[in-house]
Amino acid sequence: MLPTQSKGQSGSKSGHERSREERMECSVSVVLNESDPRMESSGKSSVAEMVVLATSSALTAVFYSIYRSRAKAATRLKEAKKVSIDQDLKAILSETPGRCIPYAVIEGLVRSVKDTLNSQFVDDCKGVIERLTLKEEKMVNSTEKVIHQRTNTVPFALGSYDENISTTVRVMRPLDAAELDLETTYENFHPTNQSLFNFVSQFISGEQPKGIHELEEMLRLGDSVTGVGELVLDNDLIKLQPPKQGFCYFLTRQNYEFLLRKQVNAGKVWRILSYVFGLAACTTLLYMLWKWYVRCRESKKRRRVMEEFKEQQKRLMRELQIEESSVLPTSCVVCLSRERSLVFLECGHVCACGPCHKALPEPKKCPICRVTIDRVVPLYNS
Repeated sequence: MLPTQSKGQSGSKSGHERSREERMECSVSVVLNESDPRMESSGKSSVAEMVVLATSSALTAVFYSIYRSRAKAATRLKEAKKVSIDQDLKAILSETPGRCIPYAVIEGLVRSVKDTLNSQFVDDCKGVIERLTLKEEKMVNSTEKVIHQRTNTVPFALGSYDENISTTVRVMRPLDAAELDLETTYENFHPTNQSLFNFVSQFISGEQPKGIHELEEMLRLGDSVTGVGELVLDNDLIKLQPPKQGFCYFLTRQNYEFLLRKQVNAGKVWRILSYVFGLAACTTLLYMLWKWYVRCRESKKRRRVMEEFKEQQKRLMRELQIEESSVLPTSCVVCLSRERSLVFLECGHVCACGPCHKALPEPKKCPICRVTIDRVVPLYNS
């Protein structure tokens, strides 16, 4: 028998009735909003997404900064003035404002100014820069560790390819130059001899040495060198020195075209990396915005379902001539008479009793959110 409202309760609603109605609406609202945690959690950005977005954005900024630096270096290298080492070079510099060319490209042969360096391992091998390196090679991952490196240098100049031209350009601070590639004049590997105990202990610790790699590199007399920097006429001496205004200083045994191509290709690599990580950052951001949009859409959908549910419940109670104050918050939303006794999964709503669930048409859907019911779990109230 359905509960009906007594005569003493007809007319305007009392404070007790309004309180019961508010509790009923609050209970329904809690069921709608809290029983489906998947909808709430699906729209929130996870820690992993925030970490991916921050990391990819930071790497994009770093790679793009490197790319811009390399691109500027390549552009300035293209715009550098090519100068030939000939008898007219001093006259050209004398007529130039400041007696210097801020960024110039010269190519010539290495010539000694006074002293030369002799190779410690090769006879009749002379140069102006010598670099001795000792590296310890390890068996684990074939890693190398520089244990000693020493670089010796003596003053030298670049001369013309024509032996009849005596004009030379003194190279200043050569060790500050980029792309300074030296010729390997000596290379040897000394394997490590050790006892069985040391072998086992070093193998366990992961620090097992393989041997010592000995290397000698030199910039030899007569090598062809391309220099890019500031060309200055100081008294009667022509100097090539590190440029000002943030320009890059180059010394290489390769020609100008190869140096320019290398700088351009290096810029392309950093540009590709910045594009890749920038795309990852944009994709992550768009995915997070899409999740936020889905969460807002689901929130509006739940509010709309909430309003429709209230209207349908009120209409049903009017048809059955049942007062809203007489309906308990735990009553079945279908028959409004029996207690809720089932949990619908996967939505998680507790809104119906057993007989009303059996009466639902196939495929069975939740009366509140209209999600298909995969399985039902009985609810036991103690």
